[in-house]
Amino acid sequence: MSSKPETLVDVKGLRRIFDLSQPWLNRMLERTGKVELTAVDNVDFTIPKGETYALVGESGSGKSTIAKMVVGLLPPTAGSVSIGGVDVWGEKDADVQRRMRRSIQMIFQDPYASLNPRWRVGAIIEEPIKAFNLLPSAADRRDRAGELLALVGLDRADAQKFPHQFSGGQRQRIAIARALASEPQFIVCDEPTSALDVSVQAQVLNLLRDLQQKLGLTYLFISHNLAVVRHVANRVGVLYLGRLVEDAPSRQLFADPQHPYTRMLLDAVPDIDMTGKDRTPVAGEIPNPVNPPSGCHFHPRCPLVIPECSASAPPVVEIGEDRVRCIRAG
Repeated sequence: MSSKPETLVDVKGLRRIFDLSQPWLNRMLERTGKVELTAVDNVDFTIPKGETYALVGESGSGKSTIAKMVVGLLPPTAGSVSIGGVDVWGEKDADVQRRMRRSIQMIFQDPYASLNPRWRVGAIIEEPIKAFNLLPSAADRRDRAGELLALVGLDRADAQKFPHQFSGGQRQRIAIARALASEPQFIVCDEPTSALDVSVQAQVLNLLRDLQQKLGLTYLFISHNLAVVRHVANRVGVLYLGRLVEDAPSRQLFADPQHPYTRMLLDAVPDIDMTGKDRTPVAGEIPNPVNPPSGCHFHPRCPLVIPECSASAPPVVEIGEDRVRCIRAG
């Protein structure tokens, strides 16, 4: 009997509120109150070492906000993020923080914007190595940059070129090589293929999966495309207006989704197999996050709504390994 894999990333009660209010004097003169936007509302999830956890949802659901809090770019209003047992926002020891930061990297959505156009590719890849003082020798850093370029399917000679000399897929490979330069354990992939052509998307996804198997990497994969998530994730979390409405193993979620919103998202995926199955497109629009609906945020769009849905936020119900936030689950 195999032992349960070690947890690398542990997110508990994560919450982020943005203050959108006007300055105090304007509020006094216009007699208006404070305006707050709850972008992330009490999110919990864990990622075992060597696995991929995917967060999916429509634009504005809080996916990228969670990613920024997890990697240490945006402080949470409440909750905690632990990576390798180290609290990202609570650890005070500078050396422990530095080691933990080195183990985290991020691959951004737009490869055209994430690479410095004035730097040669070799210098871009060498920067994390210099920042963490992994290889003091310039010659060793150049050799390592060449190794990383070869690892992601590019030529060592590409180190002398500038980013504008590459295609979008090649630029994303360079961004992946840069992320690997600090020898991380955990990589956040923030929609890394959404700006690429479909054929190139498959190549980049296969590269990420191969690197995971070869290097034992752990991924948090952010996407709005369930067709992509199906092929990369071990477990999937579905976000709606900042709340995690369903969290289940990938195979279970795609075979038997429990939340009405998850079912609507799956019905919106193109039916390539042409099964003839009845499909219900995602109805309505996502509400204003500044003034979300009461109770279950999804109830104005839900085909299964009952009066109790608007009364209070639904509790989390466990169905097998699926955790779903819906009073009609099951």
